[in-house]
Amino acid sequence: MEPEDPRDDSFDFLFKIILIGDSNVGKTSLVQSFKSGLFSEAQQNTIGVDFTVRTLRIDGRRVKMQVWDTAGQERFRTITQSYYRSAHGAMIAYDISRRDTFDSTLRWLHELQRFGAANVLTALIGNKRDLEAERQVPFSDACKLAEEQGMLAALETSAREKRSVEEAFVMMARQLLQQNGLSVTPDADTHVLLRTNSRAVVSGPLLAERQKQQPCQC
Repeated sequence: MEPEDPRDDSFDFLFKIILIGDSNVGKTSLVQSFKSGLFSEAQQNTIGVDFTVRTLRIDGRRVKMQVWDTAGQERFRTITQSYYRSAHGAMIAYDISRRDTFDSTLRWLHELQRFGAANVLTALIGNKRDLEAERQVPFSDACKLAEEQGMLAALETSAREKRSVEEAFVMMARQLLQQNGLSVTPDADTHVLLRTNSRAVVSGPLLAERQKQQPCQC
C-alpha cells in the first residue's frame, strides 16, 4: 500500500464498511485506531451509528473507506439495520476474552444476510488480542466458523496495541477492488493479519480458485 496524501480528498472508489457485533467488543476503538492510530481507555458506547472516512492508496488507486461504527445494544437494532443494505463490506467483531460475544457472531451474520446487500464481503474480527491471558475463544473456533460461513477471513486484532487493525481494512479494500474486477498486486504483508498457523478464508466467484488453494489451516 502506498502512503496516502492527507491533502488529497479525491478518490477513485468509495467503499462503505460496517462494523457490527455486541457491545464493548471494541468496534469504536478499531475505527479510531484505523483513522488516527489512537486508543482511548475511556470509550463511550456508540449511540445509534457513527462513521469515519479515510482514503487509502492501493496500486495507485485512491480508495475511500467510509467506515460505519454501529451500536451493539438491542435498543438501537432497528436503527443500525437500516445501514446494512448499502454496505459493500462488513466486519463482525467479538472480544476474544468473552465467549458470549463470539457466540453472538452467527446471529449478527444472519441479521446482515437478512437486511444487507447481496454478496456483502464479510470478515470475522477477534479483537482485544492483548488480553491473551483471559482468552475464552480459541482462534481455531473463529477460523472454523469463518470457513463454514464463506467469510473472507478470520482475523485477530488489538486496537490497544494497534496490531493488525490497519492491515484488516487494507485487506478488505483489496478484496473489494478484486470484486469490482480490478487486478490488485498481492500484498506481501497480508500474513500479519492472521495467526501464524492460519490463512485467509476467501470466498466469492472471483476468488473461487484461491479458496481451493488457500484453505483455512487452524
